[in-house]
Amino acid sequence: MIDFTKLDYLKVGNERQKRAYELLTKHKLFEKLEFYSPILAGTIPIEIDIEGSDLDIICEVDLKFEEDFLDDLMFSRFIPGDIDVKVDYPVINGEKSITINFMLEDFPIEIFAQNKPTINQNAYLHMVAEYKILQEKGEEFKQKIIDLKKKVIKTEPAFGMLLNLENPYEDLLKF
Repeated sequence: MIDFTKLDYLKVGNERQKRAYELLTKHKLFEKLEFYSPILAGTIPIEIDIEGSDLDIICEVDLKFEEDFLDDLMFSRFIPGDIDVKVDYPVINGEKSITINFMLEDFPIEIFAQNKPTINQNAYLHMVAEYKILQEKGEEFKQKIIDLKKKVIKTEPAFGMLLNLENPYEDLLKF
């Protein structure tokens, strides 16, 4: 299986993965976030992204220090000063989170932070489960997921529809 905790697999992936690798390394995003154990999650790593899919970077942040995290991002020039940034504080499954959204060159970026190790966050666990399912089910299944996503159906519900899952967000965690 691919080691999704490192970015090397993107170098030999499809064109969009190679472009993501180029952008992430050019701007040293993972180096600047190293303290927060960043992982690229979502659809791009498992090749089910569509036009406009974002780079989802998940991080582990002790939310007692959320201001330090935000300051680190701004003062490290992680996010250039002339870029419009949207910060939100959603509560997901009872857990406070931080989302930071912005455009960097030709990619929308979402940084998602919770006070738990990145390899234990649902975004990572869902991606790994989805990857395993895609490996098992093959190219035709993968294309059906992409087609559903093009119809504006989110990733987990798309898997849920094709696998007859009652609650795809919970059920995918069992894979």
